[in-house]
Amino acid sequence: MGGLLVAWSINEKEFQAVLALPDTRRYEYFVKRVADREEVWSLWNDGWLLAGDDQGNEIVPVWPHPTFAEACALEEWADSQPRAVEISAWLERWLPGMARDGRLVAVFPIPTVRSGVVVPPERLRNDLLEELSRYE
Repeated sequence: MGGLLVAWSINEKEFQAVLALPDTRRYEYFVKRVADREEVWSLWNDGWLLAGDDQGNEIVPVWPHPTFAEACALEEWADSQPRAVEISAWLERWLPGMARDGRLVAVFPIPTVRSGVVVPPERLRNDLLEELSRYE
């Protein structure tokens, strides 16, 4: 599952402006864009990319658009490619699976701050569901 979706168009000015936002504002941007576009982007290289932190947690990095994911495909992530996950699969399978496995989510890492906003999957799920409810 993934890779079949086509992202909206993003220009260089918006790309640079969003990269310059503080972490919390990028998190809000992520939630709004994902709810609007109904897709989440992560990196793939013979499997979904996992990062780690100093406490030994496995962390799944995610972005609202493949351009942002691709910008982070550097160093040990260099061979990874952006792939999409539909919002229904993200909410129904991915986030509950991450919670069950004790993983965290790195929302919108950028090349200079590889961690992004690290949150439990339950928090991201609640924030996305709240934003999605505004579209109904």
